[in-house]
Amino acid sequence: MIEPVLSDHDLQNQILNTTPEPGQVALWWLGQSGLIVKSHLATILIDPYLSESLTAKYSGTSKPHIRMTRCPLDPSLLTMIDLVSCSHKHSDHMDPVTLTAVLKASPQAELVLPKALIGHAGQIGIESDRLVGLNHGEVYENSEKKIAVRAISAAHEGLDQNELGEFLYLSFVMEMDGVKIFHSGDTVPWEGQGEAVGEGVDVAFLPINGRDSSRGVPGNMTSDEAVEFAASLHARHVIPHHYDMFTFNTVDVNEFTHAAKRLPVEVKPVILRCGERFYI
Repeated sequence: MIEPVLSDHDLQNQILNTTPEPGQVALWWLGQSGLIVKSHLATILIDPYLSESLTAKYSGTSKPHIRMTRCPLDPSLLTMIDLVSCSHKHSDHMDPVTLTAVLKASPQAELVLPKALIGHAGQIGIESDRLVGLNHGEVYENSEKKIAVRAISAAHEGLDQNELGEFLYLSFVMEMDGVKIFHSGDTVPWEGQGEAVGEGVDVAFLPINGRDSSRGVPGNMTSDEAVEFAASLHARHVIPHHYDMFTFNTVDVNEFTHAAKRLPVEVKPVILRCGERFYI
């Protein structure tokens, strides 16, 4: 079992006591595609999976979800969250156990999610007045907190839509106090993706576990594709995600390390340990 860098209470204290300078953000990788991003005005929680719900759900099946990394944080300790975002329905990104605990601990927080999943959020016990549904091209803004979140479609592995034309999978372009963050959610490359993200990305969080039909789950970018996409964006930093969570659906992060040697010098690869803090 891979251990996070801090105990959950020490991580909570570090998040609470970290005060970024204006124009700066601190971030913590929580495993899989989970992140906390904090500016001097706001704290955002992205795609959190902070439970053992999938291990329990798939125990004794042909697809056991055996954890590789210990959960870094009890979600009930997240009392400081202003906004939660979930990229899609899969429980390692939109976990009912995690979300209900976080939204109870942070009654001020709203949840940004695909508009197509508003009904699903209600079914898992989230009150409608906490929900902000977005579709491709739509934006959530909080001028007081200097937050803007723009949704773009994601392909996991297709650009799937419901009968209303609402995308089931999203990526998010987030601006916090002038720092531009691209969080991919789960996606493969698709035509026009770079143009949709736009220029000026300070940090891109991209999946690296690739596609393997034998896993029985939709796939993502490979390490090579993540490196190529980060280079095309001219992102200042690229951070890999979606590895070291479940034994059946992971890759060796050294594949990314090797591929990242092809990045242009202005794009810096950053590999984080679970629970590790990094400043942008």
